[in-house]
Amino acid sequence: MPPDTPARLSLAQGLLERAGSDAVMVRVLAADGSAPAAFSYRDLTGAALALAARLQEQAQALGRPARVGLLAENSPEWVVADLAALFAGAVEIPVPTAFTAQQAASLLESADLCLTDAAGEAALARWHAGTPRSVLPDGCPVLPLDLPGLARAPRPAAPPQIPAHDQIVKVIHTSGTTSAPKGVQIRRHGLDELLTSLRARTRPEIFERYLSIVPLSLLIEQVAGLYMPFLAGGSVSFLPPGTALVGTAADAAPRMLTLLRAARPTALVVPPTVAGLFLALCDQQPAESVPERHRRIFGHDGPVFIACGGAPVPPEILQRLDAHGLTVHEGYGLSENSSVVSWNFPGAVRFGTVGRPLDHVHAELADDGELLIRSTSLFAGYTREDPSSVVVDDQGRLHTGDLAEIDADGYLRITGRKKNLVITAGGRNVAPEWVEARYRELGFVREAAVVADGLDQVHGLFVIDAALDPDTARREITDFGRHKLSGIERAAVVHLMSEDDPAYATCFTVTGRPRRDVVRAHVLDQPRTPAAAAAPETKEKP
Repeated sequence: MPPDTPARLSLAQGLLERAGSDAVMVRVLAADGSAPAAFSYRDLTGAALALAARLQEQAQALGRPARVGLLAENSPEWVVADLAALFAGAVEIPVPTAFTAQQAASLLESADLCLTDAAGEAALARWHAGTPRSVLPDGCPVLPLDLPGLARAPRPAAPPQIPAHDQIVKVIHTSGTTSAPKGVQIRRHGLDELLTSLRARTRPEIFERYLSIVPLSLLIEQVAGLYMPFLAGGSVSFLPPGTALVGTAADAAPRMLTLLRAARPTALVVPPTVAGLFLALCDQQPAESVPERHRRIFGHDGPVFIACGGAPVPPEILQRLDAHGLTVHEGYGLSENSSVVSWNFPGAVRFGTVGRPLDHVHAELADDGELLIRSTSLFAGYTREDPSSVVVDDQGRLHTGDLAEIDADGYLRITGRKKNLVITAGGRNVAPEWVEARYRELGFVREAAVVADGLDQVHGLFVIDAALDPDTARREITDFGRHKLSGIERAAVVHLMSEDDPAYATCFTVTGRPRRDVVRAHVLDQPRTPAAAAAPETKEKP
């Protein structure tokens, strides 16, 4: 370890050190705009310690760490369950409540017990109503997260002993080529290594008030939205109970914007579609000062660390936002590295890149341009393999499957996915991610996906503002393609989807990445209707 590299911190120990603090740890915003509900470090850590004692009793009965399913929305209950699993040395399996029964069952097949809040119980009821068998294994009990009851429970006489050895602490879902998501096994020491590097690149005040708008079942949201704020003594704010999280519905992001002022955030992680919404807000009043703009959008005039990942944001949008005083910091990561690989941090931003690798990560390129990384936060393997699994070679390099460039200063630029390269009829390779990013420059386009392999023409699926006239949208998309993209890149067949269409959640991931097999099936299943005269080569979904 280089002499200037900080010693690896312990997440669990760092959290225990704040167990007696009365500072606010979690806020829950109110839908009616009234004061948010607040929970202190003492409240929630104490409840987590009481629950951890129960999980340790389960482990003693099993003779091994308990495997704990977690079904909950972003809530204080989720935080308590997560910390309890960490303190108890359990293996936590967080499952999105938006999953199908089949997806949930594939992750929970090894669970010893399942923790739920009200949303989790509703998800179980929905899954059980739609399938002849339980999504839980036989004999797996369901334990409701009773926060008031845990708050009254007696505390353990001594704090838990955090194991010094490495162990698997989480199983995080990641999509593959089958209907059953793979589970990525996250190591305790790997998570600690990642957090150590992130803390070395950020100031504690950044995480004074984090606003969580995407599901906590995503590892990046656990890292950025819980652990970084809590290690800094900050707080996390959750949206009002029952509010759709960004990525679970295409119209969730616009509705979330109304809650920003109430949350007064100093940091948040957003998917690319929200960056476009921020630009639209800035363009509404271009003459206002930066402090005025921050007060109007965020409820305070201080800086806000806006991080973005999952899919590329056009550099033009990033530059325009920066000119308005809102810098969006793009990053890159994957669960197989315990989330973050690289990030643009305040004071070290290069638009069009995903920043430089963290201190514990080394990046290099294979001969074909694939990004390879060596890292001390790599995963401990999958719960199941499928053709989309990434591999670690005999030199310890993770083959990410992403195509990249590395500039002279070490900044990474992700150019596409190896498996997503489209070979056109003319023999040209097209990276659909770049094309999709260009189409998202249109302010009304919430998401975009293009598919072409095996097809005579490039098909594009565009999720658009629900209030926009489809004919207008189709015409503007077509004109944009003609003027901004080459003939082999632009969508020759245009399919439209309203942002409130329930099919959105099946066609795109929470972070905005297209599920290309699903998109392909979706667009090919749509009848081709006569095109508008202004756009003779386009078609639209009825």
